[in-house]
Amino acid sequence: MPENLDLVRSIYADWERGDFSHGEWAHPEIEYAYIEGPSPGTWTGLRAMSEGFRDWFSAWEGVRTRVDQYRELDAERVLVLHHFSGGRGKRSGVELGSLDTEGAGLFRVRDCKVIELVMYWDRDRALADLGLEG
Repeated sequence: MPENLDLVRSIYADWERGDFSHGEWAHPEIEYAYIEGPSPGTWTGLRAMSEGFRDWFSAWEGVRTRVDQYRELDAERVLVLHHFSGGRGKRSGVELGSLDTEGAGLFRVRDCKVIELVMYWDRDRALADLGLEG
């Protein structure tokens, strides 16, 4: 649905500027998962999702997200293929630009709220999980 795509685009517009502080787009009981990567896990609810985000971002500074492609998969799901860039590990000093950071975000939207968000560190894993390889 176009309004779902518009919602996801607005979320990424903030993220591309490095602003991860807004959460009005999320349903109060959102299911959030981070697959693989530096801080994998699953969380339920806004507070828990915020803690999951904070845990992931506490390891990095200056991180940005850049969208490569939006894909509407069905009436509820939008897949976003993205890159992480501009950041570095706070402890390791590793620059994100030196890592293979092609990721993906899968958003499930109902009634103009994201009810499920699955973030993938590895884009190929996301495509495989969704049966969209190649």
